Amino acid sequence: MKKLLIFATIFLLAITQIQAAEHWLEGYKKVLVIGAHPDDPETMCGGTILKLKAMGVEVVSVYLTSGEAGIRGKSHEESRTIRQAEARRACEVMGVRPIFMTQIDGNAEVNKARYTEMLALIKAEKPDMVITHWPIDSHRDHRVCAVLVYDAWRQSGYSFDLYYGEVMTGLQTQNFTPTLWVDITDYHNKKVEAYKCHQSQGMNEVQEYHDTMERMRGMESQTHHAEAFIKQNWGK
Repeated sequence: MKKLLIFATIFLLAITQIQAAEHWLEGYKKVLVIGAHPDDPETMCGGTILKLKAMGVEVVSVYLTSGEAGIRGKSHEESRTIRQAEARRACEVMGVRPIFMTQIDGNAEVNKARYTEMLALIKAEKPDMVITHWPIDSHRDHRVCAVLVYDAWRQSGYSFDLYYGEVMTGLQTQNFTPTLWVDITDYHNKKVEAYKCHQSQGMNEVQEYHDTMERMRGMESQTHHAEAFIKQNWGK
């Protein structure tokens, strides 16, 4: 009986810690999730997007590129049409609005014009939270996306809170040690439904990766499925 009481106490403390840890989500009114390609916002933090929506938060899914190089045997124009349509279906599943930026898949750039473009978009949308890629990543487009968003955060006078998420950790996201977790157990199935709208991308392999990541982050936060994040500290 004593051991059972100790276990119950530890369990309740763990649940309380998880709930307390998620207080960082409270108070936001508008969130931009900025991914390099169609499917990145959904896989990186689709569960958190759904949770924020359930909390009454406006969420916009922003795609730096339209996945122009993402379908073997298809031209950039053909791939753009297919992948934008897939992204729109995914956004319908999640109940969010999509925005497609003008960079090209596989050839994303960091230059003065692109810095200006990202800053202008964020200023026009006026979010109080932005989630984007962790900047240490094997995919160049992911790194470019993170750099542009980080610069916009600084140039806007830190007008929004900036968070980084992970995608296919180990293969793409590298050296990611999260400090924040979101329990997405209740939203896991809907998240999968959303990112599987990207039928051109072989999402069964992606699901295998992300299911494993979610379970790992779930173990870290004493739940079944979780997504993890790092908040960018303010600083000049």
